[in-house]
Amino acid sequence: MVKFKKSTPVFIAEMSANHNGSLIQAKKLIQTAKMNGADFVKLQTYTPGTMTIKSNKKDFIIKGGPWNGKTLWDLYEKAQTPFEWHEELFHYAKKLKIICFSTPFDESAVDLLESLNCPFYKVASFEMNHIPLIKKIAQTKKPIIISTGMADIQEIDLAYKTAKKNGAKEIVLLYCVSNYPSKISDFNFNNIRILKERYHCKVGFSDHSTDNRVVAAAVASGAEVIEKHIALEGQKKGFDIAFSLKGKEIKDYAQVIKETYLMMGKNYFFRNKSEKESSKFRRSIYAVSDIKKGDRFNFNNIRVIRPGFGIQPVYFEKLINKKSPCNIRQETPLNKSLLKKLRIFI
Repeated sequence: MVKFKKSTPVFIAEMSANHNGSLIQAKKLIQTAKMNGADFVKLQTYTPGTMTIKSNKKDFIIKGGPWNGKTLWDLYEKAQTPFEWHEELFHYAKKLKIICFSTPFDESAVDLLESLNCPFYKVASFEMNHIPLIKKIAQTKKPIIISTGMADIQEIDLAYKTAKKNGAKEIVLLYCVSNYPSKISDFNFNNIRILKERYHCKVGFSDHSTDNRVVAAAVASGAEVIEKHIALEGQKKGFDIAFSLKGKEIKDYAQVIKETYLMMGKNYFFRNKSEKESSKFRRSIYAVSDIKKGDRFNFNNIRVIRPGFGIQPVYFEKLINKKSPCNIRQETPLNKSLLKKLRIFI
């Protein structure tokens, strides 16, 4: 069983339909994912006949977006990753030492993937109201990732409870905006916190944007699993090309995930040791004229000035009118041993 545990958020590279109907290109996408820092690579498992029916009626014609004007049947026929490719792609990913898994879109797809020992499953945003499918996946007892694009809380409740009730041992919810591509104004990253507090599970982010600031905001908001569509270096055509990372962009994206996570730091107030060097530019208490033993400290012989090699300014008022226990030369920082002799404590 795969656990989504890692020192930094897990990065899933989504191949989707960017293979453009070529098994060779599909393999190149897996290789590209591996070379550029993805932790997992994901397929989509369906046939046009399990997705829709062959019809030219207006209900079945896509309006707007990157697939404008296509019938649903034509889209899925051209975008599908054929069932007969799956075994070869799973073996190829294993050879490259990157874990491959898939999004099944109906029960027959789950059966195929189970025969290939798919390690875990993803439910697409457009399928998260397909309760029989979620039930079927959950009954495998394998981890399940559920993308929540378009869904309201009641729909997420039902999907989550169905997965839990039917045996899913680990559930990951992905905050997702189902616009293609998504704009910055579409996002509300407080949703990640809300989902974590409500379901007490791992929450990630499925990214359809074209701006790396978006994934940085997701990681900063607590996303633990990141999913992003990928394409080949220089690829110009593909059903999802408008919101896909291409070649070396994948590596840059993975680096943004890692660096943002590292910047989030500890779960307690923390200062890095590298800052310590700068403390010498703070103020501290210095003798600004010679002080003899028995002289009283006053506003003329001690001052709070830079640099910061002396005792902190908080002691200044407590020193005023106290007798010096020793000779102190001008331009000398007052030190902690002086405080001990005078029994001054904060």
